[in-house]
Amino acid sequence: METVWSKRLIRFAAIFGLIGAFLGSHMAGAGSLAFRPVHAHILVVGWLSLFAWGVYYKAFRIQASKLVSAQAITGIIGAAGLSIGLWLQYLQPFGDSKAIILPIYIGGGTILLISFLLFVIVTFVSKEQKA
Repeated sequence: METVWSKRLIRFAAIFGLIGAFLGSHMAGAGSLAFRPVHAHILVVGWLSLFAWGVYYKAFRIQASKLVSAQAITGIIGAAGLSIGLWLQYLQPFGDSKAIILPIYIGGGTILLISFLLFVIVTFVSKEQKA
């Protein structure tokens, strides 16, 4: 199961990396740092964290496959939710509607935090792969 999630996490990481790089090039071209917090979080939690988890799942055998699935799903949803929430909060493309923005922003961050907690647990129930 961890091999399947390894590939999925790395694919999602690549998508986040592309979006983050695009935002960075947009900021450079526009001469504006308006997307800075969104750009940074997309690259750190989207690209870097998902990629690291994908590599970890490729290198280690995990005893609890349901735990791997839960961690990966919450990681993807949390990274997307936090990034979208940051975009809505800082740029306010649809106005300042906190009733919509805050649940996405806080919900995404909370789900991502749960994913990190699950990953800590995963690291204690994993074994090294035999070459």
